Amino acid sequence: MEKKKKKKKIIMNLHSLSLLSTFSLLLNSIVEASFTPSDNYLLNCGSPSNATLFNRVFLGDSSKPGSAFLSSDPSSVQLKNRNPPPNSSALYSTARVFKTASLYTFRIRKNGTHIVRFHFSPFVAPDFSLKSANFTVSVDGNLVLRNVFNVRDSDILVREYILKVNKDKLEILFTPVGDPGFAYVNGIEVFSAPDDFIVDYGAKFVSSEGVEEHKNLSSQVFETVHRINVGGSKLTPFNDTLWRTWLPDKEYLVLESSAKPAISTDIPNYQEGGASREIAPDNVYMTAQEMNKTNFILDARFNVTWKFPVGSGGVRHLVRLHFCDIVSPGLNLLYFNVYINSYYAYRDLDLSVLTVHVLASPIYIDFIVDSDDSGFMQISVGPSDLSPPSRINAILNGAEIMRMVNVDGSRPGDGGDNKKTVWILVGSIVGGVVLLCLAVIGILCCLRRKKRKPKRRPAESVGWTPLRVFGGSSLSRMSERTTLASPNGYLGLRIPFADILLATNNFDKSRIIGSGGFGIVYKGALRDNTKVAVKRGMPGSRQGLPEFQAEITVLSKIRHLHLVSLVGYCEEQAEMILVYEYMEKGTLRNHFKRRSAQGIIHRDIKSTNILLDETYVAKVADFGLSRSGPCLNETHVSTGVKGSFGYLDPEYFRRQQLTDKSDVYSFGVVLLEVLCARPAVDPLLAREQVNLAEWALQWQKKGMLERIIDRRLVGQIKPSSLKKFGETAEKCLAEYGVDRPTMGDVLWNLEHALQLQEAEPRSREREEDANADSHELLPSTRTDHESPHSNTRTEETNGNGSLEINSSQVFSQLLTNDGR
Repeated sequence: MEKKKKKKKIIMNLHSLSLLSTFSLLLNSIVEASFTPSDNYLLNCGSPSNATLFNRVFLGDSSKPGSAFLSSDPSSVQLKNRNPPPNSSALYSTARVFKTASLYTFRIRKNGTHIVRFHFSPFVAPDFSLKSANFTVSVDGNLVLRNVFNVRDSDILVREYILKVNKDKLEILFTPVGDPGFAYVNGIEVFSAPDDFIVDYGAKFVSSEGVEEHKNLSSQVFETVHRINVGGSKLTPFNDTLWRTWLPDKEYLVLESSAKPAISTDIPNYQEGGASREIAPDNVYMTAQEMNKTNFILDARFNVTWKFPVGSGGVRHLVRLHFCDIVSPGLNLLYFNVYINSYYAYRDLDLSVLTVHVLASPIYIDFIVDSDDSGFMQISVGPSDLSPPSRINAILNGAEIMRMVNVDGSRPGDGGDNKKTVWILVGSIVGGVVLLCLAVIGILCCLRRKKRKPKRRPAESVGWTPLRVFGGSSLSRMSERTTLASPNGYLGLRIPFADILLATNNFDKSRIIGSGGFGIVYKGALRDNTKVAVKRGMPGSRQGLPEFQAEITVLSKIRHLHLVSLVGYCEEQAEMILVYEYMEKGTLRNHFKRRSAQGIIHRDIKSTNILLDETYVAKVADFGLSRSGPCLNETHVSTGVKGSFGYLDPEYFRRQQLTDKSDVYSFGVVLLEVLCARPAVDPLLAREQVNLAEWALQWQKKGMLERIIDRRLVGQIKPSSLKKFGETAEKCLAEYGVDRPTMGDVLWNLEHALQLQEAEPRSREREEDANADSHELLPSTRTDHESPHSNTRTEETNGNGSLEINSSQVFSQLLTNDGR
């Protein structure tokens, strides 16, 4: 018995040792994987005691007489916050205040890139209100902060700087500004960064001239402006080996519905030469935003765009973008473009190539970009032309924006700077003389030189390509060579960008009334108080230019009672903006729950493209995808498939042959939407109900359409009227275009259904006779002159050459002045 106990005890001990060994190996692997900086100074300023922040211990900067860090300064004051905010670190309960210039000195063990952070908590004490402090801070002779602390609230501020240290010490100088003035700081961090944190090669300089390599990056000083975990939640220093904070991207998305989060539960496949955990933590590479194609048309090539405030003034920034393909099932399936400030930054990016053909392997790409006068840095990702239609996508996992700090070598008490000042003065004088000489030579050359044609700039903007109207916009970023046919006809439609800003109150978010594949729609009012809808294209959208041109081309030629009128357009400052008459009652879809010649084929007929004015008159909008219909001797137009899921003509989808009956199919779906008050496609429903057209046709063929109509209409529609309405929709949804009616036939039958609904009650026999007669109205062989409205079909040309069409001909029966 005793032997059994001993044996059991030995086995348990061995098991414990095994677990302990396993745990030790795991612990060792974690320790080995974590980064240990050579230099690591954490100071709790203005206190003799230590403070803890995110499990890191900050030493009191006055823990011993003659502090090892702070130069002797009898004027400095240790300040204590008597009412610290609850649950805050003790680091923010004390501060060191300087009445004169004061210096912190840190001994550097290993030269290289270092990270410096300052913690500021502007609390109020009896003798000092830190909110009113005004001072500058220099790090290693570089002026990094200047007169920025007119703080009005009690928020904790953390400022981070990245720089290369090539000396055996690092000096941080606090200098009060004003008289009397003072400076303060609550905490300081100085620690080494990994060797490859900032490298001198590989960065891409993005400008109007194109993309070129930027070298000597490590010689710069950077201030962190934004650090974003795209598609994920906030990450605190607990989750980062360099103790950084990453914020979510939601508030920076220009159009939130254009993106959807992607999440992976697998640890990223880190590869040598790619990103490491010190570049960004696991959680950044395990989340992303990708294109949300659910809300957009088939084959839509839109961008996902973020807009970050960075300040104006042409300041240079380092933009570091993080990528990890967590959305593709295999390699070489994801191609996309990257845009910064509406310029191409990276074309046809294939992450599989950059990661040595390893899926879900993190990488980062550095870009150098100058800010413009807008005060924002705009980052976009969108599909490449190499993307197959079934694989259109683009992703972004993380983004960092760092401002390049201007180097200022002036520092009090450094004799070497006097020599530097002298050389700067001499250089300025010599440089001025040289510039003057060059200016004189230049003027002489200009007088003698013949005029030459301006060379086309090699730059390529990824904003809109503007229309060229008598020289184009002087504010446009693109070459003026792009043009529409007969641009003279569109001159009167141009609206200055300043008027657009005024009309939309600088594109106020509260004025957004819709969005789509082209961009966002705002409600506005022009200077003459005309109400308008302003459609602003998404910058960099590949889909936008053809739509923009098609819309102006089509709507400038035709006018119709049931077409939304184009008021004008704007193409300044790399914008593509279309301005329409404002439709007071919104889209047809919005009212499902509130019931109260040569043809032009629309290609995107749907309930959200049918708008209602204040008297509920319906008008067709959005001609961005429209195409001229087939000529007399043609049966179809061959073209790539465009349109919206649920509305697409199946024959057009299969054969890529667009006919004048393709719009008829789409309108049939709209008829069912009106009847059933549900979207054309609803993936949340049961499988057999997802596609409205297929589901409704099954009930229509059973003669039981009333089973699925909007419950608000139950008992409100006469059976004869519902039957006629259902038969009309069924004919529109015929598998082949030849079996579908014309829009004239559709209108005839819908008016008949209305007459049946409004007619006085009559005997069942007479109603059945009327139903039998109504079948004769459905064949698609009826000619236009047989339409009940043929006697009102007239064509009038107005003063500006546009064609006024007074007829029932809409959608694929729209006419241009070229005739049929």
